[in-house]
Amino acid sequence: MDDVAAAIADPVRRRILELLRERRLPAGRIAEEFEISRPAISRHLRVLRDCGLVRDTVVGRRRLYELDSTRLVELIRWLTPFTRTDLWERRLDALETEVYRARRDRRTGDSPSATEERTA
Repeated sequence: MDDVAAAIADPVRRRILELLRERRLPAGRIAEEFEISRPAISRHLRVLRDCGLVRDTVVGRRRLYELDSTRLVELIRWLTPFTRTDLWERRLDALETEVYRARRDRRTGDSPSATEERTA
């Protein structure tokens, strides 16, 4: 997990992963997206390949790079508790339930304030 986190810490490598998210690309096409040298892009690709986020395939004279997102699973699993989306989802679900209950009670006249008014 540490090598994956270190690899994606660099903004150039993150952008390369974004490019490879859609399709396989040759190194030259990847390099066209950046204002840095092709050897620098090759070094970034090597880091991504060494940590397993990218794999390459030789097709004819070209080397095509593609994303291998399976290495992200462990990092995602570790990061998920920090997002606390499950907590917000439960709170929003409870709020939705209360809104529907209040609307229903208002339509049927069963709201607590209406009951108190009728009995007083």
